[in-house]
Amino acid sequence: MLTNNELEQAPVAPSQLKPARHFAASYSGEHVAGTEFVIGASFVAWGVGVSDVLWGLLWGNLLAVLTWGLICAPIAVDTRLTLYAYLKKIGGKGLINLYSVVNGVLFCILAGAMITVSASAARILFGIPPQVEWYPTDPGFVAVALLVGSVVTLVSVRGFRRLAVFAQVCAPWMIMMFVVGGLTMFVVLREAAPAMADQPLLQRLGSIADAYVWRGGENGLGVWHVAAFAWIANLAMHGGLSDMTILRYARKSSYGYLSALGMYIGHYVAWVAAGVMGAGAALALGTSIENLDAGSVAYQALGATGILVVIIAGWTTSNPTIYRAGLAFQSLYPRWRRTTVTAVTGILTTVIACFPFVFTQLMNFVGLMGLILSPIGAVIVTEHWLFPRMGLTRYWNYYRESYLNGPACLAWGLSLLAAWGFNLLGVHLFFLLMPTWITAMVVYTLAAAWCGARHPYASQAPQHESELLARKKAERDYLDNLDTKRQSVKAAAATRGMLVSATIAVLSILACLLLGVYTLKSGDIDIVKDWIFIPTVVYMVSATVWSYLKEKNSE
Repeated sequence: MLTNNELEQAPVAPSQLKPARHFAASYSGEHVAGTEFVIGASFVAWGVGVSDVLWGLLWGNLLAVLTWGLICAPIAVDTRLTLYAYLKKIGGKGLINLYSVVNGVLFCILAGAMITVSASAARILFGIPPQVEWYPTDPGFVAVALLVGSVVTLVSVRGFRRLAVFAQVCAPWMIMMFVVGGLTMFVVLREAAPAMADQPLLQRLGSIADAYVWRGGENGLGVWHVAAFAWIANLAMHGGLSDMTILRYARKSSYGYLSALGMYIGHYVAWVAAGVMGAGAALALGTSIENLDAGSVAYQALGATGILVVIIAGWTTSNPTIYRAGLAFQSLYPRWRRTTVTAVTGILTTVIACFPFVFTQLMNFVGLMGLILSPIGAVIVTEHWLFPRMGLTRYWNYYRESYLNGPACLAWGLSLLAAWGFNLLGVHLFFLLMPTWITAMVVYTLAAAWCGARHPYASQAPQHESELLARKKAERDYLDNLDTKRQSVKAAAATRGMLVSATIAVLSILACLLLGVYTLKSGDIDIVKDWIFIPTVVYMVSATVWSYLKEKNSE
């Protein structure tokens, strides 16, 4: 299990580095959340075409993977530091304080959105109508949101390690629920188009999707908007370098490309399936997709199991988000108790969750969050890679022992001001990344050169750089001498209980898929709604047992 303590200041020791399978599991499980229901349905509401979605998600997710693999992972592996530690080294304590406040507030809003998603499913149990305005329209929903938020906060206060393991256990099941839900609602869409019954299979799929799901040409949005959103959906993590916290443990920087598992299995498949589910649910209920929340869509597609899917998806992702927001605020004054800070953060997040703006503004907020944090990534990339090649001194502010890197703050502010200006000129929010990033790099380079980066710092820089080279050499020597055979044998050792529980878990997942396929063939969607809960329970039990035995076996 990776240690995600973002307050750690020292580089990761060579003995703590992890093989590829840890990152494959992490990225596979991290990018399946309750918000995927909202995002997938939003593409439908945008009115984009079928090819816009399929090609846009293909290229946009590729750009995200390349940003992880070419920018975030190499810096994380080279420094072995968290984003917080490296930003403190480059920008000083003052910049870290400012960044922590901004980052903490944004994470609170994001966690609140995820709690709202869970509450949108839980409210079905109490007969509360869907909440699709930015404000609550039923006091009962406020009560449900407060209840869900309280549970989430309580778990976050106790730390999220166990929940993180549970989230990874749930990930394969949640992906399968998106697939099965899509198949179920495709039956509804198919029944509404009997005239297409004589078409070949692939043509029929395309015709139904074009007629009822992604109809195209309605709002002036197209393939590039979809691609841009897919790229910036996790911009804070890759372009903003937040995932340095995880990737600093990677033995190789190429592990950053394993994010493709999350982008294509998670985002691509989940968003496409959620779009089909949303369109099918709207057709079945005789309403517009804008009038449905995530709970309504999942319940219509999967019955009572759909409620469970949305609650778990929102719960497992909101907990670590609150935890990270608490860490951001705690970094302002490390003597504050983490539990107290996390509790206060959870209360703030729960209040935000009572206002279900997530269903109308999630796409814009995700884009805005990434845009606000991305200039920090640009500053770090500029100092880490460009300064040595331009004859400027890397870590110049660190050598000056300055509390605040003024040029970095200036670059952050002016780049966001430039983004605002471009937006006023008509540039869409999703297309503002590149001008914002370039502005930050240019401003920081010029301002840093003016303020002291041109100085060689001959009494400090050579010694510090030699220490860094010595650390990297020691790391390379350790990895070169690592007994990979012994490690692989130890990792491969499995108990009989692990094999049995894993087999049952896999068969349970396949049973869920078979129910979806049979429903597609028979046209009876009640089969999924009535029976999918059984393999779900079997999977949860067997996968949890496997996870427990695996952890116990690795001790």
